Amino acid sequence: MEEQNNKISVLFVCLGNICRSPMAEGALVKAATDAGIDLHVESAGTAGYHIGEPPDPRAIATARANGVDISAARGQQLAPQHFHEFTHIFALDSANLAGIKAHTPRNAAAHITMLLDAIDGRKGEAVPDPYYGDESDFEACWNMVSEAADALVLRFKTDGANAKF
Repeated sequence: MEEQNNKISVLFVCLGNICRSPMAEGALVKAATDAGIDLHVESAGTAGYHIGEPPDPRAIATARANGVDISAARGQQLAPQHFHEFTHIFALDSANLAGIKAHTPRNAAAHITMLLDAIDGRKGEAVPDPYYGDESDFEACWNMVSEAADALVLRFKTDGANAKF
């Protein structure tokens, strides 16, 4: 997707793109839809472990329990074109932020930061990976990405595609 007319476009990035980032994608789509904001949202992983695969069943169940269907999402790996196609790239933890920054082209257009930087008082905090946990870890993850999605929507409503976090 090409950035056009200053349209907001967001890419969420975690390691495998089957838990945190697709849940963040679903949470932001819902928050933006509820707020009447037009934006483009995708998710990706820094690793190619799950390309083409749906999200973890526990992530799907948690999102569904919160009124969001992420079952159609499919894993993709962060690619060079993403740095030009998206206005914002949000890492879900510092290791993935480092991976993103290591692959950022010199002329990248995207604003790159941690997702929880969008929430006052949470700068630099990670969204813990629920993969090796249980349903309560997925619910905690959902709560974090949902809170961040609400904060993103508020900032995007004010600053549009130029929002910085």
